[in-house]
Amino acid sequence: MSEPDRECRSPRSLLDRRGFLGDSATALGSIALASLLADDRLLASGPSSGPVIDPTRPSAPRPPHFAAKAKNVLVIFCAGAVSQLETWDWKPELVTWDDKPLPGGPAVTFQGPAGNLARPQYAFKPRGGTGKWVSEMIPHLAGLTDEIAFVHSLTSRTNTHGPAENFLSTGSIFDGFPSLGAWITYALGSENQDLPAFVPILDPRGIPQASGNNWGPGFLPAEFQGTVLSAAAPVRHLAPATGVSPAADRDARGLLRRLNEEHLRRHPEDGALAARIAAYELAARMQLSVPELSDLSSETTATLRDYGADDTANPLKAAFARNCILARRLVERGVRFVQLFNGAYASGGELNWDGHSKLKEQYDRHASILDQPAAALIRDLRQRGLLGETLVVWCTEFGRMPFFQKGAKGRDHNPDGFTCWMTGAGVRPGVSYGATDELGVKAVVDPRPLYDFNATILHLLGLDHERLTFRHNGFDRRLTDVHGRVIREILA
Repeated sequence: MSEPDRECRSPRSLLDRRGFLGDSATALGSIALASLLADDRLLASGPSSGPVIDPTRPSAPRPPHFAAKAKNVLVIFCAGAVSQLETWDWKPELVTWDDKPLPGGPAVTFQGPAGNLARPQYAFKPRGGTGKWVSEMIPHLAGLTDEIAFVHSLTSRTNTHGPAENFLSTGSIFDGFPSLGAWITYALGSENQDLPAFVPILDPRGIPQASGNNWGPGFLPAEFQGTVLSAAAPVRHLAPATGVSPAADRDARGLLRRLNEEHLRRHPEDGALAARIAAYELAARMQLSVPELSDLSSETTATLRDYGADDTANPLKAAFARNCILARRLVERGVRFVQLFNGAYASGGELNWDGHSKLKEQYDRHASILDQPAAALIRDLRQRGLLGETLVVWCTEFGRMPFFQKGAKGRDHNPDGFTCWMTGAGVRPGVSYGATDELGVKAVVDPRPLYDFNATILHLLGLDHERLTFRHNGFDRRLTDVHGRVIREILA
């Protein structure tokens, strides 16, 4: 046998038991070493395009990737899936096809058997200089049509509320991913160090279905989570109790600070505790620097009337109006991201826009809460010169079907074509982009996933959605995953 032949090993010898076990031991040892290094944060993470953050000042302002059109964002999040067919997306063919079956339509949808097609439950009429047809359900918001850029062809990845709220807020249907507000404050920090950079304002009726996922930090550092506020339950003023001297109060707070610092020294991995402490300290600074923030008594009678905050006949509307005023005050003070919720989780749509059974009756109630305060908020921002640097976003997690559910007077979930819109900084006013089919079943002209909507929000803040990343579990994660295209047609 020649020398080369002696060095050749047969396929059988390559798979012998001893070799296999030896190779396996080496591989398992390497995996264990990598895991230990990762746990101790000694494993090189590779290049990343995330921002450089000073750990001692995580909320310090940071520059965007390129010149921004907007400095901050105000999101009006209508939970429960508002029907585009009763609001922004006029479908005259639904009037023609009213009470007829949808040709080739599904027999069963998310919540049961499908019934016949149903005309819009509100009259539509042309609005403003654009002549866009908008529902009479929302007359105050409809009056702003000429200022709005509508996207009528959005799609979601799911027809279930919780995962759909996740997808809208985080770019993923699963839990554990950072919210839009967390990504933005991670990227840009805050212009005001005495207030939270990211403030969700809860609806007076409760919390949305996906709860804290809508404002959570996911795998980002915990300090980038939202600090929840509500005008209905304002933060208490932190003045010393009666009989406590200023010196004693300072000593007590100093002791508490030292105890917290000692606990963090012993448990440096407890990011959630650090975030809570930071939030409480922010709340304290907020009360000391702007004690009037949650006190609306300084607002004029005219302002309260414009928002509907004085509406004693509709206390839920008045409470939401106070939240809208609080949102304006936060924007005035340079808060980077304000998330204003309208609607709260409840089965049957009694507290939100989930109109399965009695859509008209439910929407009469919900629209009366939303319409005047939200429209007054946008007008107020414009009058105060804030709309030129504030991006206002109106959104909902998906739309609704053009037919009623069998045996009911409501519409089922529809993730295949729905409407959200933007106005303010960097937005081209008075445009309608994309379209659903003639009956509103699905997006057929320029369909866009919600990835694109979020990519556009980041773009207006001067952020490239492909460059804004965070290394997690060996991947450079981003809000838009591996997707996303900016909707340039709605940009000014």
